[in-house]
Amino acid sequence: MKTHANIIYACFGCLSNTGITAGLGSLEAVKELGLEKVAVGCLASLPLGVAPVIGKTKAAKKVITVDGCPFECSRKIVEAAGFKPAKSFMLVRDIGMSKKALHEDIGQNPKPVMDYVSPEDVQKTKKLIIEEIQAP
Repeated sequence: MKTHANIIYACFGCLSNTGITAGLGSLEAVKELGLEKVAVGCLASLPLGVAPVIGKTKAAKKVITVDGCPFECSRKIVEAAGFKPAKSFMLVRDIGMSKKALHEDIGQNPKPVMDYVSPEDVQKTKKLIIEEIQAP
């Protein structure tokens, strides 16, 4: 099976800035390293047992999870599917993010989604992922 060397499972938890950052940082790592080296897996497919996703996860050298907040949904889903992540990142802990729920501004001139995201935090997240992938 042709597959990516590594796979990232990120909780895109788009109800908060931390989830969006987890997703964007993961995509930026893929953009920098290329699809032969790494891809973002479909987290929702794991509990469903979708065969190609399970196969690609089994074939990966490293499975990395990226969560924005302490709920650690991606890590828990990956582990419940029977996989042990090589590394699990949680952005509140690992880069010191503060979680901001996007619903707080609803009805009060809500900001565009990207106004909740710090480009610096996205870059920090990307760096964490790339360092883990490049580690022996």
